Amino acid sequence: MTDSDIATDDTPIQEPRLWTGDGWTAKVIKNEDDDGWAVAMIKDGEPEPALVGPWTMGRDKKNPKPLDGNAFSTLVKTASEFVRRHEQQLHASLHQSIEVTAHSARVTVSLDIVPDEDNPHALLTAQDEAGEELAQVRVAASFKLSRASATAWAEGGFAKPADRS
Repeated sequence: MTDSDIATDDTPIQEPRLWTGDGWTAKVIKNEDDDGWAVAMIKDGEPEPALVGPWTMGRDKKNPKPLDGNAFSTLVKTASEFVRRHEQQLHASLHQSIEVTAHSARVTVSLDIVPDEDNPHALLTAQDEAGEELAQVRVAASFKLSRASATAWAEGGFAKPADRS
């Protein structure tokens, strides 16, 4: 037996209902909600599908259309874009920033939420126009960053805001 006879984890699978490659697996599955079919796109190393969508019926109107190279490429592109948008939304929800004027100076106030399961919290940070850190305090993960809260914090000398949660 030679090395070429041994399948590796990187060997792409190209079956009618299962394709792998480019860091993804496409699985055509029975749609539990109706008589149709769905395709699940699973990113390598992830336990759950990143995206599940409807899949086309074959010519016999009973079985799914088989996967092919073009369909797989389109599915990978769609699933990758979906994951990228989700990551951007998550980043935006965990990292907020606002510019305010306090004591005649421009200050950038940032809120970075740390979604720790045991001890969720956030870091409230102020920077001057040159990007130098003026202050940083730990606040509740539920802290609401707004123009008013950022201005009040900066004008109050960057004292830790009262915990209102």
